[in-house]
Amino acid sequence: MSQLVRAATRGSALARWQTDHVAALLRVVDPEIRIEVVIVETDGDRRQDIPIWQMGGKGVFVKEVQAAVLDGRADIAVHSAKDLPSEAYPGLVIGAVPARGDARDALIGSSLDALAPGALVATGSVRRRAQLAWARPDLTFAGLRGNIDTRLGKIPDGGAVVMALAPLERLGLLDQVVAEHGVEVLEPSIMLPQVGQGALAIECRSADRAGSLGDVLGAIEDASGRLTLEAERGFLSELGGDCDLPAGAHATMTGDGALRVEGLIASLDGHVVLRYALTSDQSPTAAEAAAVGRAVGAYLLNDAGGASLLDR
Repeated sequence: MSQLVRAATRGSALARWQTDHVAALLRVVDPEIRIEVVIVETDGDRRQDIPIWQMGGKGVFVKEVQAAVLDGRADIAVHSAKDLPSEAYPGLVIGAVPARGDARDALIGSSLDALAPGALVATGSVRRRAQLAWARPDLTFAGLRGNIDTRLGKIPDGGAVVMALAPLERLGLLDQVVAEHGVEVLEPSIMLPQVGQGALAIECRSADRAGSLGDVLGAIEDASGRLTLEAERGFLSELGGDCDLPAGAHATMTGDGALRVEGLIASLDGHVVLRYALTSDQSPTAAEAAAVGRAVGAYLLNDAGGASLLDR
């Protein structure tokens, strides 16, 4: 008898794409596997009028999805890794991290250099706002919530919006958006990404990790994706924080198998931006990758003065 895997997910177009993508990966491992999608509405989906950081940051898009796995309505939960809090949810583990997509952000509507003095940029992220204010102190900002179509419809006259690049690529919208609005991909040197951006995280019950479900999830694991995600989550864990913080991290594998982690802490107004990078001596384990991320966070907090920026 073929194995049935019930996958909990949000109902947005992007969340459904991600779940379908995971289902396709699982079917490569086991063509007989059956995937049943369980749609869950989250608090973040219901409350579109409130900035995410005011709702408590990370967790607002995942708690109800996680609950579906814990109470037995689903076997796995498919998340955008950037939505997960830095600490594991009791009873759940990240069973797989597939190959990661592009972690970078994109400015839509104008290039950064082409924005007129005082131009308006819409973003719901304090991380993005702080880094843009550092690069262009003259810019003004407005909040931004909603799905991709909603956000694209809110590009200010003469201004721009900021979005993650991966969703545009995954939904096949990038060429259209480039043609209609113009897109500048923001390199990490300008805009350090959010922790987990571009990555998927598949959670399952801790008790299922050692069984047949854990085996099939392990088969779609990407080693580099796991290491970079663990490093970035280690960084955020050291900060004790969430996506309501003006902080970001970007981990990459070097050509010789080492891990490089760059982290950032900023003031909300962007007047102060602290960055620090650290590279491991050798190819790390997942635990060692997380330790590198924590070391970057500790340096920014304790040696670079970042702790004072996070006191609110």
